[in-house]
Amino acid sequence: MNTDFQFHVRQAEELAIDRSFSGDSFFRTAIKRFFSRRSNVFGLVLLCLLIVMSIIGPHLSGFKYSEQNLERANMAPRVPGILSGEEDLSGTNGTIHVNRYEELGLTDTYYLFGTDELGRDLFSRCFQGLRVSILIALAAALIDLVIGINYGMISGYFGGKVDLVMQQFIDIAGSIPSLVIVTLLMMVLKPGVGTIIFALMLTGWMEMSIIARTEVIKRKEEEFVLAARTLGAGKFFILFREILPNITGALITEIMVSIPGAIFLETFLSFIGLGLPIGSCSLGSLISNGFENCLLHPYKLFPSVVVLILLMIGCNLVADGLREAFDTGSAR
Repeated sequence: MNTDFQFHVRQAEELAIDRSFSGDSFFRTAIKRFFSRRSNVFGLVLLCLLIVMSIIGPHLSGFKYSEQNLERANMAPRVPGILSGEEDLSGTNGTIHVNRYEELGLTDTYYLFGTDELGRDLFSRCFQGLRVSILIALAAALIDLVIGINYGMISGYFGGKVDLVMQQFIDIAGSIPSLVIVTLLMMVLKPGVGTIIFALMLTGWMEMSIIARTEVIKRKEEEFVLAARTLGAGKFFILFREILPNITGALITEIMVSIPGAIFLETFLSFIGLGLPIGSCSLGSLISNGFENCLLHPYKLFPSVVVLILLMIGCNLVADGLREAFDTGSAR
C-alpha cells in the first residue's frame, strides 16, 4: 500500500514539473530551413570548395600562373594514372599523335590542365582566374549593397516628394541597358580590376535599392516602428536600428542573387576583350583564350568553362535556398 502511494506521489510530482522551451529566433529558423534541403547544402559545400580552391589552387601545381616557358607551350593535360599527356593534332596531312612530355624528356612533370601557347600552367591560371572573378563580384556586390540599402531605405521611409524624385532617377537610369553602360565605360577607362568593379557598381545598386525600398514601405507602419517613433526616436535611428535588422534576410538573399550576375558580366567583358589587361587572368579571359584554340587544343577551354559552370550552380543553389529560407510564407 505504501509502495502504491509512493508511486502515485512520484508520478504526480513528475507531472507537476513545468518546463519552458525558448523559441528559435528568425535567423535560427531560417538557418534550419536552409540546411533542411540537400540541394542547399550541396550548393553551399560546392561554393565553399571553389572559394578554398581559389585561395590554395594557384599554389598546388608548383607553377606560378604568370610563369612562361615557351619550350613547354601547348602541352596536353597529364595526370598520374589517368592522363598521359598525349593528344591527337589534326592537320592537312591527317591526324598526328603527339606527346610533348616524351619529346622533352619530362618524366616527372605534370601539368594537370595542360599549358597555353606561352607555356603557362593552366591549372594555376584557372584558379587564379577564379579568385579574381570572385573578388570582383564580391567587391561589386558589397558596394552595391551599401549604396542600394541607403538609397532605397531613405526613399521608402520618407516617401512623398523625396520618394518621387529618387524613383524618377531610378526609372531614368534603369531605362538604359546596363550592358551598354558597362561596355561604354570599359572602352573609355583604363582596363583593370578597379574599372570593372566601378562599372559593375554603376548599375548593380538599383535592384538592391528597389528591394530595400519595398521592405521599408512594408514595415514602416508596423507597431515596433510606431512605438519607437512615439518614444521620440529619430528617423535615421528608426531606419538603421529598428527597420534594417528586420529586412536583413531579404537583403542577404538579394546580394547572393547579384553575385552570379556580376561574375557572368565580368566573364562576358573579359571574353570580348574589355575586361582585364593582357597578362592578367580571369575566367572570362581564360575562356576567350581557350575558345580561340579549342579546335586544335580543346583542353584549353574545358577547365575554365567547367569551373564557371560549377560556380554558377553553387551561387544559384545558395541564393535559391536563402530565398526560400527567409520567406516567412514558405511552407516546409
